[in-house]
Amino acid sequence: MKFKAWLSGLLKYIFKTWLMNWPSFKLRKFFLKRILYKIGDRTFVAMGVDIMGKNGKISIGNNCVINKNVTLDARGGDLIIGNNVDIGQETNIWTMEHDPNDNSHGTRGAGVIIEDHVWIATRVTILPGVKIGRGAVIACNSVVTKDVNEKEIVGGIPARVIGLRNNELTYKLNYRPWFL
Repeated sequence: MKFKAWLSGLLKYIFKTWLMNWPSFKLRKFFLKRILYKIGDRTFVAMGVDIMGKNGKISIGNNCVINKNVTLDARGGDLIIGNNVDIGQETNIWTMEHDPNDNSHGTRGAGVIIEDHVWIATRVTILPGVKIGRGAVIACNSVVTKDVNEKEIVGGIPARVIGLRNNELTYKLNYRPWFL
């Protein structure tokens, strides 16, 4: 049993440290297709993305951009990312968190849904159970603790509505750097 746990840990280390930092996206995508529930066409996942999953599934739509050092967590539920979603560097999307009222420092979880044409800026934290509506924008350094409606622009800690997006949302993302 110890050997099985050790081997599992070694494989996770190799995936996270070596494969997800390989400068060829085609190689990363080859391995991502084997561990994610779905990764869409023309979707780019940069080096250094941390993928955690156990109980949930991660599904990423078409034409998405997942930038460097993003954490995608599916330990507490499904993480569903729609089409044409842009996720900035160092963003953390959590489906599991510690329960501050649990005497044993236990965890609780819930899925996260990010609908089409959402723009998530750099260093955003999204907590379990949140749904981000179509075309919403999340400002830099925000902490999203509750649902965000369609085309709302939110920012702050906790994130609050700071504006509305006036856009037809017809664009398709197409970001494909050579070495990232």
